[in-house]
Amino acid sequence: MKKKKVVTQQPAAVTETPTPVSEPTTSPDVTPAASSFADNSLLDSCITHAEEVKADQLERIKSKGYDFAPEFRDLTLQLYLFGVMWKFAEQQGNVKDARDLAFSALKVMLMQQGLKKARVEKRMQFLQKMSKIDENHNALAVAIGYESELGDNSLAELFDHYVDDIQVSGDFWRLYDRGKKIMLYGGLGIAFIVIWFVTLFLPGNSAISILAAGLVSAALFVVPVFLIGLFIYRLKLKKAKQAQS
Repeated sequence: MKKKKVVTQQPAAVTETPTPVSEPTTSPDVTPAASSFADNSLLDSCITHAEEVKADQLERIKSKGYDFAPEFRDLTLQLYLFGVMWKFAEQQGNVKDARDLAFSALKVMLMQQGLKKARVEKRMQFLQKMSKIDENHNALAVAIGYESELGDNSLAELFDHYVDDIQVSGDFWRLYDRGKKIMLYGGLGIAFIVIWFVTLFLPGNSAISILAAGLVSAALFVVPVFLIGLFIYRLKLKKAKQAQS
């Protein structure tokens, strides 16, 4: 009996064709993402720096006892911090437009303080308008904020420019606020009393006549109060100018 001859076949060698390695290319989706991340990081750094400066400066002026209208105080401080962040952004390098980035940081800061988005948008438009005196000159608050250094008295220097300005004083703001409340509540009160009196003691009048009587009586109260307040304002302003001259 013949033995069968077993033939063992060796596997053929596999030859792989090397895949050409191309030079790494930058995906267009990667660069903007990295850039956005860098911008966000820089925004956070600007805000952190501004908060440090703000806390330090407010502590330094606490003993000064400045009495400004709240709106003026907030506006001046925000323009000052914009100048602070503008310079900080420039010092980081590789920033195309440090001024725009500082405005973006200020916008984020205001939103972090709890202001609604619509109000922040209006505020930023107003701040951009007020940040420059003309095309080539920045507002005083922006210029002093830009030149400030951590630990100096630059905010006090800024507010000292307005100490004698009666139009931005807290006294005038309180006068305006009291006058506004007197006109509002006084006018409404008188209108209500007149409408009640006409309805109760002069029956037969139409609803339009009764409402008109209330509005006229309210106007007769509001207009004189407004004129008196305006007279007091002009008188104080005149005295302040005479004291400065």
